[in-house]
Amino acid sequence: MGEETGGGPGAGSTGGTTLADIAAQAGVSVSTVSKVLHDRSDVASRTRARVQRLLEQHGYLARSRPAATALAPGGLLDFVIKDIDGPWAVELIRGAEEALHAVGMGLVVSAARERGGPTAGRWLDSLATRRTRGAILVIPELDEDEDAELRRLGVPYALIAPVEEPPPGVPWVGATNWPGGLAATRHLVRLGHRRIAVIGGPPDRLSSRARVDGYRSALEEAGLPVDPDLMRHGDFRNEPAYRHALDLLRLPDRPTAIFAGSDQQALSTYRAAAALGLRVPQDVSVVGFDDLPFAEWVTPRLTTVRTPLPEMAAVAARMVLQLLGGEQPETTRVEVAGELVVRDSTAPPARG
Repeated sequence: MGEETGGGPGAGSTGGTTLADIAAQAGVSVSTVSKVLHDRSDVASRTRARVQRLLEQHGYLARSRPAATALAPGGLLDFVIKDIDGPWAVELIRGAEEALHAVGMGLVVSAARERGGPTAGRWLDSLATRRTRGAILVIPELDEDEDAELRRLGVPYALIAPVEEPPPGVPWVGATNWPGGLAATRHLVRLGHRRIAVIGGPPDRLSSRARVDGYRSALEEAGLPVDPDLMRHGDFRNEPAYRHALDLLRLPDRPTAIFAGSDQQALSTYRAAAALGLRVPQDVSVVGFDDLPFAEWVTPRLTTVRTPLPEMAAVAARMVLQLLGGEQPETTRVEVAGELVVRDSTAPPARG
């Protein structure tokens, strides 16, 4: 599908005139019109002038951002993420940077602040002041005003791991969260565990709900009860998970295994077990989710569900590049498959 559908970010129109209409009037492809709109250098001067006149006539260039100087030949993409200081962010940024480097483009990283705070929209203001060609957004949600401003600026974008599934036509990339939760819990069941707890992420997040749903499905498949007393929700980070793990491990009939919704939550579970004089995996088995680099180096080495974070970011970058080329991605929803990595933090439950 081309830009004449008007279905995705960056495919917009002004006054009812689409980029496909302008392409037809100029006698060029939609891809060429998109290149001129985003100031790409690989368009002949006469063609550029003809297309620019039509873009000006139909109000497209009036909404463009100020031209920048001394940019790299391929230009820049913005990478906007809420938790910029976490190991999860580092892996995503690495994947996006490698994908863009391959086509001669650079990456600008911005932190998105809490909604409603004094600096909540600063990333969008910054994006508007430079000649950013597109954006990869790792933010909980994009509101209607932000979406409208990105479209007005002519900035195509893709989302990574949004809180909820975005509206049709908005490109996004996620992980196979439900199969991951299923595989993690099945592994514990096959080891012989029957009291398996879960510490999930925020219950309002699509990824968190899917991981916990996979946990439930594995228990039901094995004929085991889904016990609400063994279920907790945190925020994928350390401190809430530590408190939840303490609560679970202090139960009179404590779980023999805990499935944590992130590697950071798993490490907090290690800490809680140590605080109570328990050993991993002899007294409690632990499974994480993400397979961040530290999972290989902690003691015991963490069994976890590998989420291919660099690949997710690379897929999002390629989606944005397709939009910049005047094309629609073959699909606007991509879930990148992960896998269970079994290491040393899981073992059969102790007898007695």
